[in-house]
Amino acid sequence: MTFTFILKKIISMFLMPLPLGIIFLLIALLFLHKKRLTKAKFMVTLSVIWLFTWSYSPLVNTLLTPLESSYLTLNKVPKDIKYIYVLGGGHTTDHTQPITSQIDESAVIRLNEGIRLYHKLNENAKIIVSGYSGLHGHTPHAVMQSRLAQALGIKKESLILFSKPKDTQEEAIMAKKVLGDAPFVLVTSASHMIRAMKFFTHEGLSPLPAPTDHKASMKELNYTDIFSSHALEKSRILFHEVLGLLWQKIKGI
Repeated sequence: MTFTFILKKIISMFLMPLPLGIIFLLIALLFLHKKRLTKAKFMVTLSVIWLFTWSYSPLVNTLLTPLESSYLTLNKVPKDIKYIYVLGGGHTTDHTQPITSQIDESAVIRLNEGIRLYHKLNENAKIIVSGYSGLHGHTPHAVMQSRLAQALGIKKESLILFSKPKDTQEEAIMAKKVLGDAPFVLVTSASHMIRAMKFFTHEGLSPLPAPTDHKASMKELNYTDIFSSHALEKSRILFHEVLGLLWQKIKGI
């Protein structure tokens, strides 16, 4: 585990909507402690407006939808495709729970989309599952996804595991080493697809995007949906991807 990787995770954690709102409140308390009431009031007001803004579902959906709509849903898979690469997500290792509970919701959705597309191909196709063991060093995510795939009826011989990549860039590098110039379907969350495609095309690969796990919709906007935890989670996804795209730009990807 590299220091840069861990530092990147820590910094990005504090640049999310909810942590930033709490930081604004802590600054307000600091000003209040120092009897700087005007600055304290300003920071409290800023915190309330900030948290209200990023927990207001219609606004968050409006901002997230363009990011998720960059690539269309993949329904028809070319018959020459032999690989479906499902990018990794998160999980916990708790053997008292079923495998469906141990894997994060987004990762389960990604895998199910990969399996849906797999059934459109011939029996020689392979599903690639990816992901390292996490900061706590437990079971690799690729292994967890493999277990779920097999529980859902996919044969072990139809699975390829990449258990070393820690992030999307490393997943793209691994794909280049293993797949070479072979065409493949790339499955990941819709909000993550722009960044994923940049990493994979940067390595000279030509993936066919298959976005899934859409979080936002403009079809049924509820304008009274305020202070929603679901909206805050969507805001976190939005911030995470925008920061990721900025980091890619800095790195020249």
